[in-house]
Amino acid sequence: MNQISMPPPPIIDFKSVLAAHRASVPRYTSYPTAPQFQAGAGPALMDQMLRDLSADEPVSVYIHIPFCDRLCWFCGCHTRHTLKYAPIRKYLASLHQEIRLLSDRLPCPPRLKSLHLGGGSPSLLKQQDMADLRAALADTFQFEPDTEISIEIDPSDANTELYDGLLALGVTRASIGVQDFHPEVQKAINRPQSFEQTQQVVQRLRKIGIQSINVDALYGLPLQSTDRLRDTLAQCVALQADRMALFGYAHIPWFKKHQRLINEADLPDTMMRFEQADMAAHFLQNAGYQAIGIDHFAKPHDALSIAAQNGKLHRNFQGYTTDNCKTLFGLGASSIGRFDGGYVQNQVATGQYQECVANDQLPTAKGVKLSIDDKIRAHLIERLMCDFRICFATLEQHFSGQIDSKNLQIYRREAIQMAAQDQFGLCRFSQDALIIPPEARAFTRIVASGFDAYYQRETAQYSKAV
Repeated sequence: MNQISMPPPPIIDFKSVLAAHRASVPRYTSYPTAPQFQAGAGPALMDQMLRDLSADEPVSVYIHIPFCDRLCWFCGCHTRHTLKYAPIRKYLASLHQEIRLLSDRLPCPPRLKSLHLGGGSPSLLKQQDMADLRAALADTFQFEPDTEISIEIDPSDANTELYDGLLALGVTRASIGVQDFHPEVQKAINRPQSFEQTQQVVQRLRKIGIQSINVDALYGLPLQSTDRLRDTLAQCVALQADRMALFGYAHIPWFKKHQRLINEADLPDTMMRFEQADMAAHFLQNAGYQAIGIDHFAKPHDALSIAAQNGKLHRNFQGYTTDNCKTLFGLGASSIGRFDGGYVQNQVATGQYQECVANDQLPTAKGVKLSIDDKIRAHLIERLMCDFRICFATLEQHFSGQIDSKNLQIYRREAIQMAAQDQFGLCRFSQDALIIPPEARAFTRIVASGFDAYYQRETAQYSKAV
């Protein structure tokens, strides 16, 4: 029997796409995005967050450790360099005080579904400090047998005390920063780290029972070529990680001054960034990983892959996740919390954060309250970022009772108009759904920005669209 050959997917002129759209686009780990957070709005929103929390509702917690013992020039996180442990110990005392202040205001200890420690380098913490942190959290939240506890690890911090600390904290998943293994690229970003060193860490983590391993890599780095990135990915695959995150380097020297140490002449141009991202996606899928959203990859057995297949993938400040909790408590300087009514952010500067808790005040500073329009647009953007499609029949079910179905037609009409005006093939409207075809998924953030009511009228600068 003759097979019917399918036509190849249309070729998208990415140069024309980027020329027609703003060069920088939000990563959409939240909506509204952080530039919309309002100074001074945090305390009132935090009060509402605590009032709205139901007794049986599971919650998530993110803890920010804003210290590193080496300053990587590519980093866009809120962190500071220190070679002494004293500032970290002082900060941990403030963190414990914040946990106590929160505990005093909670009606009962909520069930803890997931806990994530990020930074900075939380792997700097000493064993006893990790054990003490676990104890403080256990006084405030109910740990359960299936609570996921994850932590970001810099392999240069690895020693026996770190592994003992991970066991004391109860870590179930570790995320290891790699970025790139090529020595010249590492020198250009001030991040020396050998493959052998990283492999030893992965092997030791497996040995102590941490079976879920994530590896982070970057494309778009200075002196990074497509071949060098391919070599790095091959070494990452050899680590047999369960998940991989491949982010595009965000060069934002106006926001992170240490990035000025990077020679901009060494950065790949937009064409090369696109080629790197495209090569990497094909390489990792050929190596047995499934593509998750726009920048994550996971083995078929991993919970992230299963969630993506079942339409239960979510996106938050840590990227793609299986976490479906409505409430996320952010602890530590600059941490962002989320609840059904909005977002709250702690004081960003470590000194101001510590001053607040020393005065027995929760350190929330900024925030944004969500209107029903914000909630709907947040849902539309998240589904595009996770599923590459929006089904409008499902939208009506999701917001049933919250808004009249006639008003939801506004968003359907927006989607139809977006598809009709799209001259590049980035999206189409079919069978009551807005769909981003596979060949256009590199431009998902651009499509998602079409639902962003703030994006077109703001002047905030974001990372490159690709």
